[in-house]
Amino acid sequence: MKSTAVVGSFTLMSRILGFMRDMVIAYVFGASASVRADAFLIAFKIPNFMRRLFAEGAFSQAFIPILSEYKTQYSQDEVQQLANHVAGNLGSILILVTITGVLAAPLLVLIFAPGFMHHQEKYDLTVSMLQITFPYLLFIALTAFAGSILNTYGKFAVPAFTPVLLNIALIIAALWGAPYFDEPVMALAWGVLIAGIVQLAFQLPFLYRLGIVPRPKINRQDAGVKRIHKLMLPALFGVSVTQINLLIDTLMASFLATGSVAWLYYSDRLMEFPVGVFGLALATVILPNLSKTVAQKDFDTYSRTLDWGLRWVFLIAMPATIALMILAVPIMATLFHHGEFSERDVLMSASSLVVYAIGLTGFVFIKVLASGFYSRQDMRTPVKIAVIAMVTNMILNLLFIVPLQHVGLALATSLAALLNAILLYRGLRRQGVFQLQPGWQAFLTRIAIATLFMAALLWWGVGNSEHWLHMKVFERAVHLAMWITSGIAVYFSILFGLGVRLKDILLK
Repeated sequence: MKSTAVVGSFTLMSRILGFMRDMVIAYVFGASASVRADAFLIAFKIPNFMRRLFAEGAFSQAFIPILSEYKTQYSQDEVQQLANHVAGNLGSILILVTITGVLAAPLLVLIFAPGFMHHQEKYDLTVSMLQITFPYLLFIALTAFAGSILNTYGKFAVPAFTPVLLNIALIIAALWGAPYFDEPVMALAWGVLIAGIVQLAFQLPFLYRLGIVPRPKINRQDAGVKRIHKLMLPALFGVSVTQINLLIDTLMASFLATGSVAWLYYSDRLMEFPVGVFGLALATVILPNLSKTVAQKDFDTYSRTLDWGLRWVFLIAMPATIALMILAVPIMATLFHHGEFSERDVLMSASSLVVYAIGLTGFVFIKVLASGFYSRQDMRTPVKIAVIAMVTNMILNLLFIVPLQHVGLALATSLAALLNAILLYRGLRRQGVFQLQPGWQAFLTRIAIATLFMAALLWWGVGNSEHWLHMKVFERAVHLAMWITSGIAVYFSILFGLGVRLKDILLK
């Protein structure tokens, strides 16, 4: 619980700075009024997508269970040797991918945003920025590698703080770097690249203090490296299907009205706030712990750890879902309705946020439930489920995009995430490795009652959209903070009144 709180706190700091970053970018470059916003978001999304897919997704999920096993069953020298060989193999692959990505930037833009073909200025600008941002993948993947080692050894704070540096770099680039470029938005591309270098450099001293500084050596015959490679391919689909679905949304949104990519981006960022602050923190902590229980063959603790994680998902995600739906316009208006970000941008982004929120519980569940499979080095089951969810998302996209435009894409992603989570849960139960602990019915009933009281308060207090669109900036911020604080207070007060105590949801 303490580790989750530490990771969550630093992740919260990163997310707040991330919103400040997005507010600055929205203020300087707008959304529907400028091709620059869409161009940068695609140029940033491509390496960022690959980071989530390969570094935080497939690589971390394959590497951490193996490293946990080595840490538990082998000597420190053998752990160091594994780290050296993984660093050498990962680094060599990343260098080749980076060179290929820079050279193939025009093709990548056509693949990830084919609709840009019809807007030459937007296409050319995106290609130029992607050639600068793509090497970010090299540095951030190595950062994820370093972070995986630190997490396995229980040093969660440093990897959790590291993303703060990206947001600081982009804020500096937008506010102070942009005026020095003929095309101001290019400053953001350079900010991304510099941030990748800084994040990797930041973690190295902590690895040195831990006594495991990888010295890259290429050895593809290393037994541990071969096992990681074997686990990585299916993990690409298993844990990262949400990112693939979001990418499909972006691809299809590129054919819609200018601004659609940005509207989905900003609404996704808001939805990702609880997912990132809580879901990522929970998954970051739970995977090494589950991997340790598997290495020790303690499956009773394994089952109780998963049960604990799922209880926390419901405790936080259910009220967050309802709050995001009710507060969609107030949040969007407060954070982004400045400068070039118009009233239309607020309403369009808020509409997709409402339907993204439908899948919030599913998004968080995926992070926790997938760890239940990867900790046991079971990659096949999540792959099958991921393929089903991805195909479902594609079909729903085609069904919804014409009548609902960008909102339909968000709805398809949410429904696919819920399906993915349900199938993962069913898979764990069928394998017989996970059993629910007593008290679930009473626990969910109390959460539902507390959420209803919170929703009634917010619905009564927030008012209509026009009211928020015409408030002054400071007035919006004060009112939003007041209602969020009131909602949280009511929710937890009702829970307390119904008998829920912190000790009841601590991992025993």
